[in-house]
Amino acid sequence: MKQTFLLLALAACVPAHAADLGLARIFSDHAVLQRDQPIAVWGTAGAGGKVTVTLGGRTASASADAQGKWKVQLPPQPAGGPYALTVASDGREVSRADILLGDVYLCAGQSNMEFLQRASTNAIGATYTAQNDRIRYLNVPRNSALAPQDDLLAPAAWTPMNADTIGDASAVCYYMARSLQADYKVPVGFIQASWGGTTIQGWIGAESLRTFGDYKTGIDLVAQYGTDPAAAQRAQDARTEAWWRAHDPATAAQRAFVAPDFDDSAWESVTPAGSGVDGVTWYRTTVTLTDAQARAANALHLGPVDTYDTTWVNGQRVGGAGLAWLGRDYAVPAGVFQPGRNVIVMRVLGSGGMTGAPANRTIGLGDGQAIPLPAAWKVRRGSALKGLAVPPAPWDMLTSYTTLYNGMIAPLVGYKFKLAAWYQGEANADAADEYRSLLPMLMRDWRQRFGQPALPFLVVQLTSYGATATAPGDSSWAELRAAQADTVAHDPHAGLAVTLDVGDRFDIHPTQKTVVGERLARAARAVAYGAKTAPGSPTAVAAARKVKDIVVTFRDTGGGLKTYSADRAIGFEVCAGKACRYADARVAGDRIVLPGAATAGVTRVRYAWADAPFVNLFGGDGLPAAPFRLEVR
Repeated sequence: MKQTFLLLALAACVPAHAADLGLARIFSDHAVLQRDQPIAVWGTAGAGGKVTVTLGGRTASASADAQGKWKVQLPPQPAGGPYALTVASDGREVSRADILLGDVYLCAGQSNMEFLQRASTNAIGATYTAQNDRIRYLNVPRNSALAPQDDLLAPAAWTPMNADTIGDASAVCYYMARSLQADYKVPVGFIQASWGGTTIQGWIGAESLRTFGDYKTGIDLVAQYGTDPAAAQRAQDARTEAWWRAHDPATAAQRAFVAPDFDDSAWESVTPAGSGVDGVTWYRTTVTLTDAQARAANALHLGPVDTYDTTWVNGQRVGGAGLAWLGRDYAVPAGVFQPGRNVIVMRVLGSGGMTGAPANRTIGLGDGQAIPLPAAWKVRRGSALKGLAVPPAPWDMLTSYTTLYNGMIAPLVGYKFKLAAWYQGEANADAADEYRSLLPMLMRDWRQRFGQPALPFLVVQLTSYGATATAPGDSSWAELRAAQADTVAHDPHAGLAVTLDVGDRFDIHPTQKTVVGERLARAARAVAYGAKTAPGSPTAVAAARKVKDIVVTFRDTGGGLKTYSADRAIGFEVCAGKACRYADARVAGDRIVLPGAATAGVTRVRYAWADAPFVNLFGGDGLPAAPFRLEVR
């Protein structure tokens, strides 16, 4: 006993020491740090311990705070290396090797930014020439976090570019980096932080997002979910049910369907494979579990559901989502599944219902095994609601609020960047008006947090995808493209990459990433590097009446507009009020003339205004003209 007390006393006298010494995960071997900017380095050490950092012959010191966190700032250094990065404290030392000073690009967005180089068009040819130790990349681990994180979720490695590593890099970001590194001859590193299918709301910091619209309530719920998930879930359930009561008069009576002891014997028995009926559909099934299975059961897998679901197990809500293509994989808290009879209930609003394969509907166990659910479910049709969207929980992926900023961007704060490239918008294409506020908000938010108020932002405009148009009409994708273009046009430190001509109307993930990356590089030369060159595509700046014609003037035409495969441009429309019609369009240098289009009532001109427009108007340097909508003077 005396010996135990002695050991405890000795332990109490030993200070927290350099056994705790470490660097943030963003600082791995082979890292690239931004040249000509102050260099912040941070990590952990014993509380109160002095920490000394050395890089390239420069040294700076700081003390760890009471939580053992420290940050040191080194003076700016020019491009160079390789160097060793060393951190010393209380006689201990950690180091990172092969550190370069150069330009660092932050590449973020959804799946088209995530899209791997190995899947891109002409990937094999690029692989053969990939050996370039002066280009390096780091993929940020996916992390949806309820509060801003100090560090990345998992170890992440800076990776020098060669034939074995190129395939795992973001295709667009690599092709941009390759082009710019060849021009400017300095080391280039790019950090890819993306998550397929995510909306922009997840990537904006809480302080910024809560100032817009009605997002404050959702942001507060995300914070509460991080500290008291049960209370937050109750609040979200109340929100969801309030929505249903406001939109579906049958809601109050149909809540009885959720109870495990509800008698559904009169319901139809169906093997769900897509209902094809607009409105509400209820599903119920039962499964019997042993004691061991109930203890091990921790997930419910239901496959994709079209479109909005709320799902309960034994009367307790376990999940809900609102993306028709997204498989429902819901974590189920311990104790929800019970030995014996268990009842699973799903309420769906949409036109498809449960659309996945019955074999994929299972209960997941802690050891990775799965218990299949019955193929047949009890089904009852509800109210015939159309055109409505159920608001999801603000922490639900892929439509969360601020959680991706928290988990994937906040850990990078302190790093400096030459530019940021943003390739996202598909997931917000049904809310372009809101995107007009959210995209500039994201840009301001990141610039403020990184301490770079003029950080160049390069935006990839939505490409061509979806239904083709045989007559003028509305287009949510065209509206989103306009929101992106307007954001860039009003930001002196932003550039736009137009991609209409390299889309795939059958595939939301077009493979021509080389072209997209090189167009981003062109924008970067003008916006980030100060080159005296046009940043991108021909852009319409004015439309005016000239006798009976309408004349549209463009800038950045690369020496003059031209049409491919015809002597006129296709895709032009003139509009009188809400009525639009196609218009003949002829090239005249830097202008397009619409002969005879200036009829009474015409107030607007549109170009390429469709989800998947066919275009043949290009600049003299081969870039497609940007889609637009202009008032006629």
